[in-house]
Amino acid sequence: MERRLAVVTGGSRGIGAATARMLAGTGWDVLITYHADADAADAVVADCRTAGAWADAVPLDVSDETAVESVFSALPAQAGPLRGLVNNAGIVAPTTTVAELSADRVRRVLEVNVLGLLLCSREAVRRMATDRGGAGGAIVNVSSRAAVLGAAGEYVDYAASKAAVDAVTRGLAAETAGQGIRVNSVRPGLIETEIHARNGEPGRLARLAPAVPMGRPGTPREAAAAICWLLDDASSYTTGTMLDVSGGR
Repeated sequence: MERRLAVVTGGSRGIGAATARMLAGTGWDVLITYHADADAADAVVADCRTAGAWADAVPLDVSDETAVESVFSALPAQAGPLRGLVNNAGIVAPTTTVAELSADRVRRVLEVNVLGLLLCSREAVRRMATDRGGAGGAIVNVSSRAAVLGAAGEYVDYAASKAAVDAVTRGLAAETAGQGIRVNSVRPGLIETEIHARNGEPGRLARLAPAVPMGRPGTPREAAAAICWLLDDASSYTTGTMLDVSGGR
């Protein structure tokens, strides 16, 4: 099997970690980025290596243009060529109403969730586009059902950032389709990750689960399976698409 490398941003926990592990188990080399939790990132790398993949982790604030450029410029020669990017790094602030938002909060959400995604995508396109000497590839953006539902009374700013992610997906897919690159979004719904507890709402999943037609939250592996399919050649005629992984909500 031809070696190929995927960069997974925000790969130390939750959906990103599940995606990295799943990719390693299906023959991908994996470079994960993380913001702060080096121990969690090292655990993911160890699991990927156990699966037989080349794997490593690097700290990265995706909103820092110079840092993003440095990470992509230093992609390891011992791994396969860059063929995939999973834009998973993202943040959500504690729940509040629009009436209580601060400019600093909104700015940071947009810097990480939108600017960071664009910067990483830019660097991936520069290396994967066939008209630049690349071999093509796929980009998967981790959006959210909040982009459609709006997250009223919780985090409209986060929902707005994910709607922007979907707009980037559409535009970049059209822009790069002739350059051998496919671009898609996965929109998870309620997923069992630490993000809810970290934002002061450990009971959020239980509170909202009755609104899900399937009656339960999803798992990180269920979201990761959709991401991995969109990276794989099995989805070779799929681009510019938003794939909802939300139990019908």
